[in-house]
Amino acid sequence: MSANDRPRSLHVIGGKRLGGAERFFVRLVNALARRGEPVAAVTVAGGEIARALDPAVRQFHAPMFAFWDRYSRWKIARAIAAFHPDVVQTYMGRATRIVRLPVGRAPVHLARLGGYYQLKGYRHAHAWVGNTLGIRDYLAAGNLPAGRVHYIGNFVDTPGRLKSDAIDARRRALGLEGCRVLLGLGRLHPNKGWADLLRAFARLPATRGGAPLHLLMVGDGPLRGELEELARSLDIAPRVHWTGWQNDPAPYYQLADVFVCASVHEPLGNVILEAWANRVPLVSTRAQGPLELVRDGVNGLLAPLGDPAGLADILAAALALEGPVRSRLVEAGYDEVHRHYSEPAIVDAYVGLYTDLRRGVSAA
Repeated sequence: MSANDRPRSLHVIGGKRLGGAERFFVRLVNALARRGEPVAAVTVAGGEIARALDPAVRQFHAPMFAFWDRYSRWKIARAIAAFHPDVVQTYMGRATRIVRLPVGRAPVHLARLGGYYQLKGYRHAHAWVGNTLGIRDYLAAGNLPAGRVHYIGNFVDTPGRLKSDAIDARRRALGLEGCRVLLGLGRLHPNKGWADLLRAFARLPATRGGAPLHLLMVGDGPLRGELEELARSLDIAPRVHWTGWQNDPAPYYQLADVFVCASVHEPLGNVILEAWANRVPLVSTRAQGPLELVRDGVNGLLAPLGDPAGLADILAAALALEGPVRSRLVEAGYDEVHRHYSEPAIVDAYVGLYTDLRRGVSAA
């Protein structure tokens, strides 16, 4: 396909901070640019998302205040006029509500959903893509036209293995030298089950095989103060470490003995893909997204939902894994990422979808 034949995509997002969905936005847009696809983005000027995009990505800026923001709608219209996209892909509710495009001619409005959101603010789009099969089925069940509802998964970065001395140095800097480490990573939000994780951790012995057992919490959010107080009340605060948000999570995955996704509501779980890509044993609750990804005992261990005692039992089992059993679990997760959630496979799927959407407009 020549450069002139490639579908042109404009990606629009409303936030500033790098959360899970925002990190996927950056990964996809940058990956399209690396492949030489004609791609541009509308972001909030000066935000973390704008700074994380590759310089090769053409950027337009809008304040993206709220769905009624006429100025942002005008700025997006200017971006469309300047870039001439075939597809405008919006992420999450704010960007999707702001973008309003005519039906039946280019560009096509493709709304990407990474959760089971109320569909009222998404129905005006022309096509929809969910990042799990469950979300795709939810969209179709919500009376959206089945022929315009699609599924494409996420991909994550697959970093090389850090050298052992670099991992040891990071452990020392965090006060974790000689410790066994459980890792939780993500936004400190009620959906993520952090209180359950702290209560589960409090049930585990303070040492494992003669080594102190510590919990590393990587992320930030509205619950941080409340969770720190809970750790103190459970008498585990000296063994719980809070790093705040980290733009490069790979070193934290790779220094951990076990990664834990304790979510009570998780549509997909990018952190699961990241844990697999970094070859760390995985424990996850049986939330909807993880159930679609994890085969219990094959590429991870599944724990009951909203049950700290049950989660503690599965964490103890994961910490006890050794030798070939541990290696098989880790390699199965790594293989899952490369076979189904690799950058080439997901980018190919998106470019194919953009091509089909453009063709549909041309045939109309």
